Amino acid sequence: MEYMELLQFWNKKIALTSISNEEEIVRFHFGESIFALTLDEFDRGRLADVGSGAGFPGLALNLFRPDLRVTLLEPNKKKCAFLNEVARKLEFSQVEILPIGFEESGIEPGSLSCIVSRALGKTIELLDWSRRMLSPAGTVVLWLGAEDAAEAMKIDGWNWPHCADIPGSEKRQILVGRAQI
Repeated sequence: MEYMELLQFWNKKIALTSISNEEEIVRFHFGESIFALTLDEFDRGRLADVGSGAGFPGLALNLFRPDLRVTLLEPNKKKCAFLNEVARKLEFSQVEILPIGFEESGIEPGSLSCIVSRALGKTIELLDWSRRMLSPAGTVVLWLGAEDAAEAMKIDGWNWPHCADIPGSEKRQILVGRAQI
């Protein structure tokens, strides 16, 4: 898989992931990203991946939902260079890479159908921003440790219809939520 080859090549030059074993990359990065497809369709509109890092989950989801418009928000410029290389080599025509944090993204409020983030931290700030950026039917999908997921579900103004343990992981979950209207 070309994405895997690029990840391993670039990982030698810049810190993209601490995982170097191919099986673990597939399980942890690709598998956890793709597992979210069992909880949300990801088949409509525009998705923003906040703190995209090495492209997980945004680019991994785009492999299975090529019609999805994906915006990757990653403030680390070296990681953005990697993301641009992956998008170019895999011919992702609907991927936009922004070298900024979500707070300064300039994305039009209400224009996103989905916001995803894996272990970003800043959950309260991310959900405040998400409330403004999501369309009325939009969803937030978060990959979190179990304790952080429990805390996120207590944040006022959000409904969490799906919370699933990630298969093969210890104490990691995916939350799918919608802002209360």
